[in-house]
Amino acid sequence: MIKRHFFLIAAAVLLGLMVLAAVLKVAFADDEAAGPPGGARRGAQQVSEATVSQRSFSDQIRVLGVARGQRSVNITSSTTELITRVLFTDGQTVSAGAPLVELQAREEDADIIEARANVAQAQREYDRYKALADRGIAPQVLLEQAETALETARASLQAAQARRGDRVIRAPFAGTLGLTTITPGTLINPGAVIATLDDTSTIRVDFPLPERYLNVLRPGASITATADAYGETPFQGRIALIDTRVNETTRAATARAEFPNPGGRIRPGMLLRVVVQQGQRQAPAAPESAVQYEGAGAFVYRIAAGAEGSTAQRVEIVAGAVENGFVEILSGVDVGDRIVGSGLNRIQPGAPVSVAGAQGQRAAAR
Repeated sequence: MIKRHFFLIAAAVLLGLMVLAAVLKVAFADDEAAGPPGGARRGAQQVSEATVSQRSFSDQIRVLGVARGQRSVNITSSTTELITRVLFTDGQTVSAGAPLVELQAREEDADIIEARANVAQAQREYDRYKALADRGIAPQVLLEQAETALETARASLQAAQARRGDRVIRAPFAGTLGLTTITPGTLINPGAVIATLDDTSTIRVDFPLPERYLNVLRPGASITATADAYGETPFQGRIALIDTRVNETTRAATARAEFPNPGGRIRPGMLLRVVVQQGQRQAPAAPESAVQYEGAGAFVYRIAAGAEGSTAQRVEIVAGAVENGFVEILSGVDVGDRIVGSGLNRIQPGAPVSVAGAQGQRAAAR
């Protein structure tokens, strides 16, 4: 009898425990359906939000060019001769026509002395025959011969002086001289560089311009250039001239840009990165961090709201230019669409997501 009552009591206790377990299971299931506080679903990936916005974009032509002075020349001699005087210092700024070096000119000096003596003799002969001709003693033909001899002597003197002048090498234009190793006593040969002379008040840069831009870019268009020596500091210039021919191989014409160079910051030979802005347009844009590339395509994750919360929908887009940290979107999403701002590699298409706080959203959108 006691044993029978024990089994009845044990069965009742077991039944009570089973009922209690069923009640607790239903209660926990309801809590999971309700989700955590704040509306985010359990297991949802927390993401930052960005908004597709309208931004300005421009086509950019990025090319490399080498800086050249407005005028540059190597100072050389046309003859083999000794240098007797050096009239400049390294790095000196000179004016047009300034004497730079003198070459040995002993023969030329002697020729000038001889030519002056001939002129003096011819002048005396002319004066004598003119006096006689005026008195009617000497025939007119002798006076004419004396006058011709005088003009010939004067021409010979001018030629001798010109040859002497060739022994002084002068600056062909105003500019700055470079370094030199020339000293008095150096034997200079034809073609040997005595010094370099550069006019760097304006810098010229030649660069290839693709033919598709020839109908939209004209001389006078503004351009920007940067040099490694000055980091991202821009230099503003303009297109001065576009060549009349297009290269048949590269399908590009040579464009020449000019940059004002006060202070001589840009030096001939520097490598410049030239950027030509072509046109402005408004287009939908997304931050670079919100765009993921796969092969030749690109996509973003659009945040779609649903009855059970937000999900990340993978959307194929056509990306355009990239400028100032934003990607131009040609198609796929519209202005105002909410997209995942970062962390795309951790998201699966259609996965539940929870958006960070409003403050985080605004920061991501900017």
